[in-house]
Amino acid sequence: MNAPAPRSNVLKGTQISCMLPVIDLERARRFYGEQLGLEPVGAKASGKFVYRCGGTEVALFPKPGGTKATHSTLSFQVKEIVAAIRALEARGVVFADYDLPGFKTVDHVAVLGSEKAAWFQDPEGNILCLHEDIA
Repeated sequence: MNAPAPRSNVLKGTQISCMLPVIDLERARRFYGEQLGLEPVGAKASGKFVYRCGGTEVALFPKPGGTKATHSTLSFQVKEIVAAIRALEARGVVFADYDLPGFKTVDHVAVLGSEKAAWFQDPEGNILCLHEDIA
């Protein structure tokens, strides 16, 4: 019998970069930099533009077709979701509301088990989320 391969820790503690496809890089940069207020790292030789958010990088890369995702591509954990929504709305971010069987938002917020969540889209069609853990 062969012994199991040893577990590798090669990825433990590495920097994570979230790659987001965008149709219009300049429009996306205005949204992520000005409306969301993420910290710009800068343009890369590959054509992508990178922002820092906490311990993660968000890399916008030009893609003619944009995204086809029907799920949240990024979720920002916040301490107080209502305050975060109001602050982003003041910067022009538009939140979605849902009224579906078994799933409804009230003032943009849905309670999902042990968290509250609210969704919005960037101008490129990427679905973004705010979430707050419920104590």
